[in-house]
Amino acid sequence: MLDERSRTLLKTLIERYIADGQPVGSRALSRYSGLDLSAATVRNVMADLEDIGFIASPHTSAGRIPTPRGYRFFVDSLLTVQPLEQHKIEAIEFKLHPSPPQQLISSASLLLSGLTHFAGIVLAPRRMSPRIRQIEFVGLSETRILLILVTADGDVQNRIICAERPYSQAELVTAGNYLNQYFAGQEFDAIRQRIKDEVLQLRGDLQGLMAAALTAGDEALSAPGGEYVLSGERNLLDVEEFTSNMKRLRELFDLFEQRTALMQLLDLSSRADGVQIFIGGESGLAPLDECSVVTAPYEVDGRIVGSVGVIGPTRMAYERVIPIVDITARLLSSALTQQAQS
Repeated sequence: MLDERSRTLLKTLIERYIADGQPVGSRALSRYSGLDLSAATVRNVMADLEDIGFIASPHTSAGRIPTPRGYRFFVDSLLTVQPLEQHKIEAIEFKLHPSPPQQLISSASLLLSGLTHFAGIVLAPRRMSPRIRQIEFVGLSETRILLILVTADGDVQNRIICAERPYSQAELVTAGNYLNQYFAGQEFDAIRQRIKDEVLQLRGDLQGLMAAALTAGDEALSAPGGEYVLSGERNLLDVEEFTSNMKRLRELFDLFEQRTALMQLLDLSSRADGVQIFIGGESGLAPLDECSVVTAPYEVDGRIVGSVGVIGPTRMAYERVIPIVDITARLLSSALTQQAQS
């Protein structure tokens, strides 16, 4: 527990360090804190804050800088988040208008990067069961059939089915008409389950074709997901904390290339409630020890399917980055939901 004086001085020190990037001395703290304290009193408080691990003293300066633990206390207890300006919200909303999911995800990643000047990242849904607009079967030979699936967002997937017996064109038209009449506009997951439930009630000579269509549809629409879109990683080359440690910078870019570990962190954050902030070693990933990752989950039709985030230095303007991430997640959810329902 910190008394009010210590809290004020810690908050002032972190805000000055975020703004200037320079260790903060007792004289500057006395001037900017608004407290009527002597330099000696300020130094005593700074010594106490250093003892509990909230600030540290670089070897080359008499000033102090925040530690990851200090940033955590600041974010949890001292931070005043600034509401995002209305014109910025409208700009985000304009760029995240309903459109195909992959386009929306790419736009959100670019927006996060552009607004924060750090790296923007969006974890794509591991599985977004698409709504089916149309299903068609086309005979290629006696037993080779082309399955054409058109999703609600205009994506067209083709798969070849090797049937166990020949099907006439009339039978293929009948099967396509049946599926379109009863299932058009539904998610493929729902179609799959209903066909499994009802397949025994179908005419026996179409059962095999329907079963083959389900298998082919799974392959076409269940392509590996869970990828992430990363934008603006080059912005990190302009961050002094990174450019002064090229070994750590290379490790960070290697992490971006390897993808798997970062995907696990983003997947974890997608299961959390609201904005999550990983400061330094809290991520569990060594290349991020000098970074902070601010994330928020996004959803489609009320179901959380992924997360958005920003990767930057621990010395980031949290009061500005947090609402950007939060609003982007909310507007991405809205756009994806509208697209899915259209």
